[in-house]
Amino acid sequence: MPASRGCTTPRSPGANTLLHVRDLTISYGGEPVLERASLSVGEGSFVSLVGPSGSGKSSLLRAVIGLQRPLSGAVETTFAHAEIGLLFQDDALLPWKTARDNVALGLTLHGMERGKALAEADTWLDRLGLAGFGDRFPRHLSGGQRKRVALAQVLARRPKLILMDEPFASLDAIVRSRVIRDVVALVERSGISVLLVTHDLEEALTLSDDVYLLSQGPRARITQQYHVPIPRPRDPVHSRSHPAFAPLHERLWADLSRAVDHRAEAA
Repeated sequence: MPASRGCTTPRSPGANTLLHVRDLTISYGGEPVLERASLSVGEGSFVSLVGPSGSGKSSLLRAVIGLQRPLSGAVETTFAHAEIGLLFQDDALLPWKTARDNVALGLTLHGMERGKALAEADTWLDRLGLAGFGDRFPRHLSGGQRKRVALAQVLARRPKLILMDEPFASLDAIVRSRVIRDVVALVERSGISVLLVTHDLEEALTLSDDVYLLSQGPRARITQQYHVPIPRPRDPVHSRSHPAFAPLHERLWADLSRAVDHRAEAA
């Protein structure tokens, strides 16, 4: 049975919906940073959150995983917290363990026999183009390779939902493009759902089925939802040439700029 933590409520939020954030308000020191935010993530869908710094994007992710207790509202899921994967900008690889052992760690902690976990780790490393790198320590891997190991670590546990917080921001443009391509392909094949926080509007549109825009904080709100009608399977590079891409990017940029300018004028 799904587990509950804080104001997270495991239940069926609706047909084909894995996650429903409903009227969520998050406060720090009595000052709401995020106010009455609502969004949904469907089965096998990729959803992005964009907005200015300080608009509560990362706070919303922490509320979903149960690390941030909201002032009001609820997070409704159809699965347990153990079925959520996390991929952040700074990877969580242990420097004294090899790539293979890092990937296997989460599996053994959840009861899988070590030999089977190591074999599963090799399978995921191979799927992410890291065959033969299993014995290397993180310090002997490039930034893109470490990000792939971190992704393998998450995917090996076969989560229902992956929360991503600026996971590609530290990578250079070429490596970033390749890692994003791998993420898209694996997520599409596996049917895993993703909730991504990013400042990169192109990244949000090339990856996502839906993009939610938050206003400038404090008291940030979700002001717009944009559906991205680019068909899947999706190539992140070629997506930019789809007829819907440029108008959506222009609209999203204008709405984000308006939100920032409005807050600056109010200040």
